[in-house]
Amino acid sequence: MENGNHEIPENANEHCPGPQSESAGKSDACAGCPNQEACASAPKGPDPDLVAISERMATVKHKILVLSGKGGVGKSTFSAQLSFALAGMDHQVGLLDIDICGPSIPKMLGLEGQDIHQSNLGWSPIYLESNLGVMSIGFMLPHPDEAVIWRGPRKNGLIKQFLKDVHWGELDYLVVDAPPGTSDEHISIVQFLLASGIDGAIIVTTPQQVSLIDVRKEISFCKKVGLPILGVVENMSGLMLPISDVGFAKLSESGEEDVTEWALNYMKTHAPELLTLFVRKEIFDSSGGGAARMCSEMGVPFLGKVPMDPQLCKAAEEGRSCFTDKKCIASAPALRRIIEKLIVSQE
Repeated sequence: MENGNHEIPENANEHCPGPQSESAGKSDACAGCPNQEACASAPKGPDPDLVAISERMATVKHKILVLSGKGGVGKSTFSAQLSFALAGMDHQVGLLDIDICGPSIPKMLGLEGQDIHQSNLGWSPIYLESNLGVMSIGFMLPHPDEAVIWRGPRKNGLIKQFLKDVHWGELDYLVVDAPPGTSDEHISIVQFLLASGIDGAIIVTTPQQVSLIDVRKEISFCKKVGLPILGVVENMSGLMLPISDVGFAKLSESGEEDVTEWALNYMKTHAPELLTLFVRKEIFDSSGGGAARMCSEMGVPFLGKVPMDPQLCKAAEEGRSCFTDKKCIASAPALRRIIEKLIVSQE
């Protein structure tokens, strides 16, 4: 629960004035509240760290959050490829990973094993290119298999440090990759950045209802906290790959027989034009209309669809951009159209 920029405890009385209010712990609404004594004795006034964050973020032109109500929808993959694309357009880009318990950005940018360095200006991002800097708790763990078992206040403290202590310098875009859900990390990043201005959030989903149910909650969260929604991306929108990359099998009671070589040779001989086609197959049930219908119903922009592309998955595993070669034939053009639409909306 919030009052302005100040969090109100979950167990507070109705009509709580807020812990930073001059009347905190003293008003009639505070009578009997378990937090009354703490609020009355707590220091009042604005959080000095918010001032430091606003000063640090003053050199960042655009701040974009990438959110998802559901885990496993490809949000971090989208964040990484968005950052690659923006940097490839000669923008100065920062990528901030605030998924404290599951930081996957170092892997997806090929930066595993890097260490954070500190200067008199603050923490220095890890640079993949001269115009693409990255920050993540993944760089701070002693071992990649180390579990981060933190409660909310400690997570919030690290996010605050990332915002006020990291020396990003002059940035055109800061992309923030958030964990799924609408919990501590999301409330904190919005609260900390609202004063310096956030362009908005991109929300990533997959087409099926079990994902869209949670994404609807994410959209409601954004509306409640005053976070603009730049648009929704439907990821894994059907499997798409060249027919020449497909394997073929003949099934029988005795088992499975691989007939890929025969099938491809047959097409090459009798119907070579088939080898230029793509195979497309819906993986998730999109009979409910998918993200496009949800966006229409909830009054938010729909940015487009990205097909499930094995080559994009491979690029993410190898920590590279899907735009620098012609391997991601199915996904790269779809991602580029979405990103170009996004950039136009920010101009």
